[in-house]
Amino acid sequence: MKIELLLDAKAALGEGPAWNEKTQTLYWVDILQKKIYAGIELLAEVDEFIGCLAPCKNGHLILGKRASFVDFDPVTSQQTVLASLSEPATNRVNDGKCDPAGRFIAGTMDMNEKAPTGSVYSFDGKSTRKLLSDVTISNGLAWSPDYKTFYYIDTPTREVKAFDYDVATGEIASPRTTIRVPEAFGWPDGMTSDTQGNLWIAFWGGAQVAKWNPNTGQLLEQISVPALQTSSVVFGGKNRNELFITSARKEMSEANLTKYPLSGGLFRVLTNVEGMPTFEFNL
Repeated sequence: MKIELLLDAKAALGEGPAWNEKTQTLYWVDILQKKIYAGIELLAEVDEFIGCLAPCKNGHLILGKRASFVDFDPVTSQQTVLASLSEPATNRVNDGKCDPAGRFIAGTMDMNEKAPTGSVYSFDGKSTRKLLSDVTISNGLAWSPDYKTFYYIDTPTREVKAFDYDVATGEIASPRTTIRVPEAFGWPDGMTSDTQGNLWIAFWGGAQVAKWNPNTGQLLEQISVPALQTSSVVFGGKNRNELFITSARKEMSEANLTKYPLSGGLFRVLTNVEGMPTFEFNL
């Protein structure tokens, strides 16, 4: 599969891609530079680290900021805090997305990437509850096509965990390890799923995206990315068969930047599968 550079953004920490089906728009963020992009255009710069976002049914975006969930109007850039999180000062929101019922699921992490002080929250627009705790770097989230399984990555574990998922209540149960990632791949980061039930995972330090069968733990495909710190993925496009890939430049050595000069870029790959949709927030 041929990989295409869409934008040489030189993002410090490109992350959180989300596809708006209604407007056919890709949104993504540069966490450390506090920027929100709409495709290849800079949409806004905000006042805090922004780890993730998702489209809302009313045309707005919900943002996972450092320690809060915020309603963002992409036309006026007006922000309204919807929920505040009780998190240590050294933590921030990292990856997140909406579940099939429209809840915003987002995890936090220790900014020093060492202490298991992070959590995963579920926000339905009214109340926030904690789904997981003792997380170090909360990352990839995805659902199976029947919505009955939730997949999750805490990056330092090098594992993808699966949980039974109750869409009606948002409860998770029966955690088990479904994929164990060899060290040679790098660190598992952002993740998405396709309508066949396979997982597509970006590998930080691995310069690749890999496709896995979570039912067997089998590696199915590898896509080389010309960015060492490949960070996240999402399906989009008219037929939802285009895989958008974010990447980062933070803390890269001069030697690695010379080897991977497009690190921090936004990429696209045309696949032969249909991806799962980016679910909208119920607002």
